[in-house]
Amino acid sequence: MSLIVTGATGQLGRLTVESLLERGVPAGDIVATGRRPDQLKELADRGVQVRAADYADPASLRAAFQGADRVLLVSGSEPAARVRQHRNAIEAARAAGADLVAYTSIVNADTTTMRLAEDHRATEELLRNSGVPFTLLRNSWYFENYTARLADFLGHGAVFGSAGEGRVSGAARADYAAAAAAVLTGDGHEGRAYELGGDEPFTLAQLAAEITAQSGTQVGYTDLPEAEHAEALAAAGLPQLVADILADADQGLRRGELYTGSGDLARLTGRPTTRLEEAVAAALRGLRTA
Repeated sequence: MSLIVTGATGQLGRLTVESLLERGVPAGDIVATGRRPDQLKELADRGVQVRAADYADPASLRAAFQGADRVLLVSGSEPAARVRQHRNAIEAARAAGADLVAYTSIVNADTTTMRLAEDHRATEELLRNSGVPFTLLRNSWYFENYTARLADFLGHGAVFGSAGEGRVSGAARADYAAAAAAVLTGDGHEGRAYELGGDEPFTLAQLAAEITAQSGTQVGYTDLPEAEHAEALAAAGLPQLVADILADADQGLRRGELYTGSGDLARLTGRPTTRLEEAVAAALRGLRTA
């Protein structure tokens, strides 16, 4: 079986390749694709097939997907081009005769009003109309969305957001990768939409409290109006469009749109999801050894 993993030069795609290998999939059955295949040399040295693929280049996708049985379509990172790029990948999977496309969407994609979900809904519709069997991996937030900013939280003594007391079903990126690997290697997932999130949802105030408890540095949660939150994100260096989308996502978090109690993530991986305490502890260790 030929398993195509797109975006393997990114974090989720790379972790999915690692999870497939951990599940005992022969390295030669895995095709890791990305715009910079030179960055995948370590995987190639382990026997994984490495191919160049750019969502904006249909010809590269058709070449990379040749012989594909199952494809993991990791969502693109360019908001203005995402749907067009996803269409290119879906058409390449169809041309290759793929038996399944698993797409990394967003949790509650069919009901959320977050701006971030618009491209995901459009891509889900493309899949429904493609004629290719598909599975929707609707991921909630990654812990890493927060732990990557841990140094800033500690430096400012605050987690800034606009989510109020909304709860997010966060999980580790590795948890979502393990779920993707389970779908790529399992049966009976066609036509399913999995609402994926951590077992223990939390508020941003609880995140701040956990950072305080483990670091010994007082960190509080500062709840801002949406516009001020977007301004703060832009001031921190994010492009304005991205800042606006993330501030809007916090409004979705406030409304409960990043919460799921489905248990799908733990069921797919066969284990409890990573706990917030573990994620914060690992991030703190990283800071102390950097």
